[in-house]
Amino acid sequence: MFAMRPAAAADIPAVEAMILARSEWLDDRGLPSWRESAADLAGQAENPDGDVWILADDGADKIIGFITVQDQTPPWGWTDEERAEPAHYLYSSVTDPAYRRHKPGTTMALWAVDRAVAEGKRWVRRGCSFPGLVAYNETQGFKLVHEVQRTNSRVYLMARRAEPVKDLNERFAVLPG
Repeated sequence: MFAMRPAAAADIPAVEAMILARSEWLDDRGLPSWRESAADLAGQAENPDGDVWILADDGADKIIGFITVQDQTPPWGWTDEERAEPAHYLYSSVTDPAYRRHKPGTTMALWAVDRAVAEGKRWVRRGCSFPGLVAYNETQGFKLVHEVQRTNSRVYLMARRAEPVKDLNERFAVLPG
């Protein structure tokens, strides 16, 4: 069965292969990808802070997802009041495109929402750079809160309340083993 677990240095090769598979999928559709930064992104799996997580099949060590969950909202784009609220912030969410129909990205996001409330957080926040990702994140219950122009791109900042996710175990159970 698939479950979330902290990433480790030993996961780096499998995480990089998954990121490159997603990059190929994005490239095939003419979308920006992580191809040029795949090794750096995968290298975050050995982060000693314990904020990098993977979605993996315990039995086969198959990695199908990667996400960073931090306790700090970025200092730009959010109000002082918003940054003062207890929240988790999601970064670097990548999934294996071969599992797309099972929605592992949604499972990871909802796991983060459930985990946040268990840790006393009020919000789960994330940012993205493409309107298509805004629409996808909205299917997970996130709402667009701010649009911010960064140096070279527009960033869409999103949030949703932390809350228990009642069907979370079922979502993990439908991921193919």
